[in-house]
Amino acid sequence: MTPLAAEVNENLAQISNYLVYSSMAVYTLAFLAHIAEWTFGSRSKVARTAAALTGQANGTAAAPAVQVRSKGGTAVLDKPKVVTRSAPGTRDVPDGPGAAGGTAEGDLYGRIAISLTVLGFLLQAGGVVARALSVQRAPWGNMYEFSITFSTVVLGAYLLLLALKKNVRWLGLILVTTVLLDLGIATTWLYTESDQLVPALHSYWLWIHVSTAIFCGSVFYIGAAGAVLYLLRDFYEAKLAGGGTPSKISTSILERFPSAASLDKFSYRINAAVFPLWTFTIIAGAIWAGDAWGRYWGWDPKEVWSFVTWVAYAAYLHARATAGWKGRKAAYLALFAFACWIWNYYGVNILLSGKHSYAGV
Repeated sequence: MTPLAAEVNENLAQISNYLVYSSMAVYTLAFLAHIAEWTFGSRSKVARTAAALTGQANGTAAAPAVQVRSKGGTAVLDKPKVVTRSAPGTRDVPDGPGAAGGTAEGDLYGRIAISLTVLGFLLQAGGVVARALSVQRAPWGNMYEFSITFSTVVLGAYLLLLALKKNVRWLGLILVTTVLLDLGIATTWLYTESDQLVPALHSYWLWIHVSTAIFCGSVFYIGAAGAVLYLLRDFYEAKLAGGGTPSKISTSILERFPSAASLDKFSYRINAAVFPLWTFTIIAGAIWAGDAWGRYWGWDPKEVWSFVTWVAYAAYLHARATAGWKGRKAAYLALFAFACWIWNYYGVNILLSGKHSYAGV
């Protein structure tokens, strides 16, 4: 490599770092905007108004949320759509009004948060591209590069769902918070200077196998977030149905999420959609291993835990399709499966040794 080319690559690496840190600053502003959205949304009188209109103000059932729209000089309350709970039981609960709580102030801050998230995503994506140009290869040759690409794809998938008019803005605060955490870990503990790969990684399978692994993990994460929120919302609905009185804080937050039924379906559909691609990821890795090491499967720790993750998600999908395993049991299994994926990334890469350890961090 000529001195000029080396200098150009070094400058691109610095630009990549600058863009990643800039995206973190913008995500911090998006985080604050999402906090404002939830704060102003908590002041909404939507739930109390709906309870009064439906006679459910006694706390024995979840109050259906309504949307307030202006029609001339009159405020009109639109009845929400009722979603039937998919888990066993007869509880029918409507979706909540979202983080903004039906208030104009909350909605404004929510839109600001999404705009900032888009800006942060573009900056971070630019950082990933600059990193790729600086090393003239796929930008996921070590844990730092994998991490910044992973969180980029997470937010990209989220923004795509929003662009498709899916009601997922309630995920914004959770995703922005965890992406900030991911980038903080990546830049603080996992950072690795731009460098070339070991010979075994010089293959077009790097683009195929690792890119699909990143995409699958990102979408699995969104599904896991849906499963966690399902459990929280389901416990909240069950307490209301049993005549209990949740705390004011939990009520203010959980009443604005989609119903447990909607969250249950959301998590299942997300995981089911990406599972075939995870299957392809494992097959592609085996083919690459055959080219690089002369064997398709060797029970390397990374291979073992990739297979364990596959089995866990396969068990979840099978159990979810069985009537007795809908709801909480299936959600716990989905979270166990994602925990296997996280361990496969952090635990196996850092704590265990094997043929996949050459990338270091």
